[in-house]
Amino acid sequence: MEAQEQNKYMNLIIPMAGKGTRLRPQTLTTPKPLLEIAGTTIIQRIVDLVVKESSIKINKIGFILEKQDQSIEKMLQNVAQKNNLSHEIYYQGLPLGTAHALYSAKELLMGPVLIVFADTIFQTKLNFPSESDGCIFVKEVEDPSSYGVVLTNADGHITEFVEKPKKPISNLAIVGIYYFKSGQVLQHEIKYILDKNIIEKGEYQLTTALENLKNKNLKFTPHKIQKWLDFGTPKNLLSSHKELLTTQKIKYKDYPNTIIKPPCFIDSGVKIKNSKIGPNVSIGKDTIVSSSEISDTIIQSNCNINNANLKNSIIGKFVDYDQNFTEINIGDYCTLKKEK
Repeated sequence: MEAQEQNKYMNLIIPMAGKGTRLRPQTLTTPKPLLEIAGTTIIQRIVDLVVKESSIKINKIGFILEKQDQSIEKMLQNVAQKNNLSHEIYYQGLPLGTAHALYSAKELLMGPVLIVFADTIFQTKLNFPSESDGCIFVKEVEDPSSYGVVLTNADGHITEFVEKPKKPISNLAIVGIYYFKSGQVLQHEIKYILDKNIIEKGEYQLTTALENLKNKNLKFTPHKIQKWLDFGTPKNLLSSHKELLTTQKIKYKDYPNTIIKPPCFIDSGVKIKNSKIGPNVSIGKDTIVSSSEISDTIIQSNCNINNANLKNSIIGKFVDYDQNFTEINIGDYCTLKKEK
């Protein structure tokens, strides 16, 4: 691709090698980005949004996994193909931090590059200022101690990057979206961090590279977003699921002796009878629900749910459930039944 043409395109890198431990047991069998939320995986929603909202077209997607997995790789191939994009898959191997993960995709750190971590869905136009060297997407939060944060000056440039500060320097949390006008510059800085074994909080951090680049007089600007859906914990997953349901237009079938209270998502092959469903419920493909009252709950595919009275719950795939809990988080392939 010639240089003039290259400026019209950028590479998209999506690190997704994290173990998603805060979202267990759902992530014990399914990586967090591949969890279905109202019928669509998180990773598909992210790529769809980037393609739709970006002011620069995507040249190629690089997905970063922990290790090889043919079933996951096939799903990611489908994600890229849905948007008519070519893709590459890279493997981080050891979980040594965000900078280390990105270096595994170093061949895509060329020209303009957008990095989007795979546990965040955003609602914003992706416009990239030409006068700065990069753009960091942020949101004002009440407690920024769990995030990377930035501090800005009166000119609107970022003056400091800090990863998960004990004493927050600001309430501007980095939401996991980064744009670099030159991927090569970031690649060289990450290589320096790895070569010099510069470790912060036990890992090679992307924020270390950003702080070093800022100290070399590169200019980064913050892009504040208004809406940011986080899927990192069960509580956040349910809250973001509720938000997504309100944005989808869904038609409902009639089910025997059943009331559906919107918003809900009910996938193909679902059978429901003698139940009250909703609001804020998703039911995955080929699940069977009978004699149940369910609200504010995610039920994945191929489940059998009987006599349930559930709210604020998450039910994984292939679950057989007939119990008295009102709130529960069940992983895939579980059976919970009353003793006879």
